[in-house]
Amino acid sequence: MYYDALRTFITVAETKNFTKTAEKLHISQPSVSLHIKNLEKEFQTELFVRTPKQFHITPTGDLLYHRARQIVQIYEQTKQDILAHHHAIQGELKVGASFTIGEYILPGLLVDLQKQFPNLELQITIGNTEEIVKSVRDLKVDVGLIEGQTNEKELTVEPFKEDRLCIVAGTDHPLARKDKVTIHDLQNQIWITREIGSGTRAYMDHVLRSLGIKVKAKHSISSSQGIKEFIIEGTGLSLLSASVIDRDIKEQNLSIIKLDGHPFKRTLSCIYSPIMLQKQNVQMFRNKLLQRFEQENLI
Repeated sequence: MYYDALRTFITVAETKNFTKTAEKLHISQPSVSLHIKNLEKEFQTELFVRTPKQFHITPTGDLLYHRARQIVQIYEQTKQDILAHHHAIQGELKVGASFTIGEYILPGLLVDLQKQFPNLELQITIGNTEEIVKSVRDLKVDVGLIEGQTNEKELTVEPFKEDRLCIVAGTDHPLARKDKVTIHDLQNQIWITREIGSGTRAYMDHVLRSLGIKVKAKHSISSSQGIKEFIIEGTGLSLLSASVIDRDIKEQNLSIIKLDGHPFKRTLSCIYSPIMLQKQNVQMFRNKLLQRFEQENLI
C-alpha cells in the first residue's frame, strides 16, 4: 500500500521543500526522499525537477498529484465510514465558506448541527469565493458554500439561498437623508468594496457597470466588517448582503439607500466534488442546508 508515500508526495508538491515536508509529517528527510524515489520507480517517471536554483513538479508529477489527492481522500473516507458505529454522524466535516456566508449565515446552522451531532468535529475555512472553489476542487475541504459563480465543470453546484443585497451608507452620508435616490445621485461617489476574487466584489462591479454608474474612487477591503467600519465613519457607499448589515441597520449605524425599481439579488450555492457525496457527513450537511433554507422559503 502506497498510502504513506502518496501522502508524502502530496505534501512535497504543496510545500516544494523536502525539509518542510519531513517536519510537517514528523518523519526523517531520508524517509521523504525514499517515498518519492519509490513512487518514481513505481510509475517509471520523474516527479520533481530539483536544481540549486529551482524546484518544480513535472507534468506527470502534476497528474499524479491530483489523482493522489483523490486516492488519499477515498482511503480516509473509507476509514471514517468503517469506524462509524450504527450510522452515527461523527468524525470530521471540513466546510469552506466565502466571507459573507461563513461570518453571517453559516454559524446558525453549525450551532444546530453541533447540538444534534455532538460527536461531529467541524473544521471551517473562510476565504473569498475564488479561494473556496480552489479548496473544493483540490479536495482540501469536503464541501464549499459560495456567493459568486464558478465554471468548474468537475464540481456539482446547488443553489441553496437567494441573497438580497442593499446599497448602504453611514447615517451622516448626504444620500442617507434622501427619501428617493436615483442613478444620477449615485454618480461620482466613493465606493468601498471587497477584494478581487470575492463574489460580493464581482456582483458590485456588475451592478455598477450595468447601471452605468461612474465611480469617483473605489477602495477595497478584504472583509465585510472592515467595509462597514469604514462607511460608518461617513466615507463612501457599499453594496452588502442584508445578512451582513441587519444588526447595524437595527442599531442605526448604517442606512439603506433605496434605489426604486432596482432590486439586487444573487444566488448562494453549495459546491462539492461528486466523489464527496459518498461521505455520510457530506450527505447530512447538504440535506440539512437545503432543508433549513427551504423552510425559510428562500430557494
